[in-house]
Amino acid sequence: MGCSVVKNTSGKNTTRKNAESENTIEQNSIEKGNSNKISIVCTTFPQYDWVKNILGEEAERFNVTLLLDNGVDMHSYQPAVKDIATAGSSDLFIYVGGESDTWVEDALKEAKNKDLKAINLMETLGNFVKEEEVVEGMQEERESLGHSHEKSSKEKQEQTQKESHENSQEINGQKEAADEEPEYDEHIWLSIRNAEIMVKNIEKAIEQLDSDNAKVYQTNAENYIKKLDTLDKQYANTIQNAKYKAILFGDRFPFRYMADDYDLKYYAAFAGCSAETMAGFETVTFLAKKADELRLPVILTIENSDGRIAEAVKSNTTKKNQKILAMNSLQSVTKEQIADGITYLQVMQENLSVLSEALN
Repeated sequence: MGCSVVKNTSGKNTTRKNAESENTIEQNSIEKGNSNKISIVCTTFPQYDWVKNILGEEAERFNVTLLLDNGVDMHSYQPAVKDIATAGSSDLFIYVGGESDTWVEDALKEAKNKDLKAINLMETLGNFVKEEEVVEGMQEERESLGHSHEKSSKEKQEQTQKESHENSQEINGQKEAADEEPEYDEHIWLSIRNAEIMVKNIEKAIEQLDSDNAKVYQTNAENYIKKLDTLDKQYANTIQNAKYKAILFGDRFPFRYMADDYDLKYYAAFAGCSAETMAGFETVTFLAKKADELRLPVILTIENSDGRIAEAVKSNTTKKNQKILAMNSLQSVTKEQIADGITYLQVMQENLSVLSEALN
């Protein structure tokens, strides 16, 4: 159900992209080899945009590469050999650090640049990282929905023995944690407050690469964080004064960090990292009834959604007059969008406008 297990990789990491971007990556590697520029490689767009803002006018002295620039989100991305080479030859590699980046640890062992610095962003957030959660009405992954095969008599016996053992431990107050590691929500950048922390950590790493211009990077980061803080206050004010106090997604819900920042209640078809694309009847009808109960005027989706689940929810409501609007989770930014000037702040401001309409 969840999408990430935070692992301590001692800050090491790599990056990824898809086969369609191999030519771009190869060219970036060539440029790195033919110049004295400092190389920074980022896996996802928010990091990339933060780096650009921190560098400011000094950006010409750097090669900044975004691996996921072809619209493939990190949950679907598989790194090509050249992606790994690009990351391994960089001076600074920045990655999210969740389950989608489990390939990174092994890849960095093969890094050509032994002085490579790496930032695992989930590690920089510490206790601010949240476990994936399934809220009321949300459909879990299929393997968790009870669609398992019929157990053999031996399996049933083993299961009974296991349950008996667990019950005994519970009675004695000695029940151990599950064998599986906790699954964490990787969409850390969708909290503006998290973004402030991550920008600070990235700036410190850039200082280490170019200490002569440390003051420039500090100033740029401080100015950018002020903009983040202003936007954070706008979110807080909008949600505090909203007519409605909940949002409903006929889709995956990657905005858990944002919702928690402002105590905003939410309902959704799936958790943010779910691989599910088809909602069951119970999920659709629950969301439709919840939209009726709360009289919500908007059903939300994420970017690039086909809208089928949202439409199904709408068609099962009483009035069937809800708007269907999209919020951008910044998971599938393309190089064309970057060329057109897309920024993290711009998208988060647009998300606030959509959120304001949904809540009023």
